[in-house]
Amino acid sequence: MGTQTRHGREQRDRIIDELAAIADCQGGVVSRGQAYAAGMTRGEVRAQLRARRWQRVWSRSICLHTGPVPILGRHWAAVFEGGDRAMLDGAASLVASGLTGFEARVHRVSVPRGVTPLRGVGLDIRRTRRWSSVDRVATGVPRTRVPVAAVRAAMWAESDKQAALLLTMPVQQGLTTAAHLGQALLAVKRDRRRELMHAVVNDLLGGVRSLGELDVARECRRRGLPEPDRQVVRRGKDGRYYLDVCWDTFGLVVEIDGIHHTWATSVVPDALRQNEVVLGEARVLRLPLLGLRVAADDFFDQVERGLRAGGWRQAA
Repeated sequence: MGTQTRHGREQRDRIIDELAAIADCQGGVVSRGQAYAAGMTRGEVRAQLRARRWQRVWSRSICLHTGPVPILGRHWAAVFEGGDRAMLDGAASLVASGLTGFEARVHRVSVPRGVTPLRGVGLDIRRTRRWSSVDRVATGVPRTRVPVAAVRAAMWAESDKQAALLLTMPVQQGLTTAAHLGQALLAVKRDRRRELMHAVVNDLLGGVRSLGELDVARECRRRGLPEPDRQVVRRGKDGRYYLDVCWDTFGLVVEIDGIHHTWATSVVPDALRQNEVVLGEARVLRLPLLGLRVAADDFFDQVERGLRAGGWRQAA
């Protein structure tokens, strides 16, 4: 009897060691299916949970310790909740792919139609007609490719501003390219943010300087502000340079910043150009193209204040 008991304990220890090795690659988490496949019985799993050696993560996942569940563990647990064909999606997928500076408060998971979605705090499992195995990353936690995840994150974002950021940040951080975002966006035929997403991706592609200037001129006309001079030429120490939008009469310049203005190769030239303008006693306002999409009223309020400071008065 003692030998059988010892043998049973040794076998259980081997199973737990095997599960621990699996959990090491999954943020400390395994699925119930993995635990049963390794040889654990349902009763043994319940005993580990009752003894508070392990903890439950949602309904289909178990963490093999009782400390805080790391973000990687929650990513895996979210996928386990969705079943065999589930993929982490949207902002959570971006974070799992290396996006920094953004916290995905909800773990969204995409599953094919026909799958019964589960529910849990901080968990959002969505049945979608857009589910496709070709969108799945081949390594690590099952998740959608970055361009697809970014587009869906923008679709599901809490606001237009957040949508624009979730399209922009993966490009800024080198996780994808604007061209790949554009390709992923072509699959979206209907969505309330489709026009906004196309505008942001167009901005990211870099061929939008004239578009931004036209947008500013149109907004000025609509708001009763004087129409600016555009692409005004100045001469600096290193030759000629252009100002995007300028009101010479009122000493105001607006520099329109596309995505390229945040890159290291542009930071120094942009700063030198702005300093030259300021030394010439003009006020300089910076208008990110994203600002035209998500905070136009705030920026044009500043433009109006700048014009008034330069002497402009609205006709009675």
